[in-house]
Amino acid sequence: MRIELERRSRQSPVFAIVSPLLALGLTLVFGGIMFMLLGKDPLSALYSFFIEPLLEVWSLHELAIKAAPLILIAVGLSVCYRSNNWNIGAEGQFTVGAIIGSILPITFYEWHSPLLLPLMMIMGAIGGAVYGAIPAFLKTRFNTNEILTSLMLVYIAQLFLDWLTRGVWKDPAGYNFPQSRSFVTEAVLPEILSSGRAHMGLIFALVAALAVWFMMRFTLKGFQVVVLGQSERAGRFAGFSARKMVWFSLMFSGALAGLAGISEVSGSIGHLQPSISPGYGFTAIIVAFLGRLNPLGIIAAGFVLALTYLGGEAAQLSIGVSDKVTRVFQGLLLFFVLSCDTLILYRVRLVFDRARSASGKAVS
Repeated sequence: MRIELERRSRQSPVFAIVSPLLALGLTLVFGGIMFMLLGKDPLSALYSFFIEPLLEVWSLHELAIKAAPLILIAVGLSVCYRSNNWNIGAEGQFTVGAIIGSILPITFYEWHSPLLLPLMMIMGAIGGAVYGAIPAFLKTRFNTNEILTSLMLVYIAQLFLDWLTRGVWKDPAGYNFPQSRSFVTEAVLPEILSSGRAHMGLIFALVAALAVWFMMRFTLKGFQVVVLGQSERAGRFAGFSARKMVWFSLMFSGALAGLAGISEVSGSIGHLQPSISPGYGFTAIIVAFLGRLNPLGIIAAGFVLALTYLGGEAAQLSIGVSDKVTRVFQGLLLFFVLSCDTLILYRVRLVFDRARSASGKAVS
């Protein structure tokens, strides 16, 4: 006996919509079981994790700060994944975007100009795009697996950032702390509202989501992404280049990840330091799939995953659980999203190997 997945001839549009909600519900149920095993009251723990962070104004600003990079990165990844190119290295592109975008405020720290901030954003996006071009080159030139190459490049970027902030870019007046000079006022993203820290990075994310939604729905480039993602052979018959799509999708997603990186450094941190991300590039993968690879759905999914970061911090203080609980919730959510999607596309079948069992009886 063996288990097989048989592709469904017709997929239910209702279940396709309900699937993310079902995945969220299952995550809450199993999260409650996890809290019970930890000796905590499940309802109280889930309240601390998902409701408590929404009750204060400053907390809502923090939610927006954490949602901005998740949405921006996930929107770029959605283009990649729909074109059947699997960029797993957005965390590295995020880091490189932050590094390249920080060249001007760190190297020319006495430069005060209105042009400084726009140039930083452009340089950050270019840095992320160039770093995304590396796995694109390796795939198109040597047929390497972009999953592996993009993932390995993450660690190179992180170690390079660590070397910079502990070495050549370390602030000489920073009391030997491993961080760069603080950015001047002209290099800091302005806040959206005076009531908190939420900055223009959220606006970048929302504009990018709307622009990519329009591209995917109404432009030839979006049509190319969908066709080549569903069938490369059909795309070739239509005159579309799969090779060019590899370059476009990886560089495009890299550019948005790089923009997210420099926005995070400029808007939330104000300088470079060895750690600038709690794993936004990897969490954005969950955001992309929870949002059904739809830029508008990604906006909502980005806030949900941002809430897990805030909820993890709140739960540490209120009920005394480990910060690893956040990772567990994110892992559960990804598992159930992919499981629900699999059951929408396939049905599970038990196959009995009758020929083998018959031959076994004959031998006996």
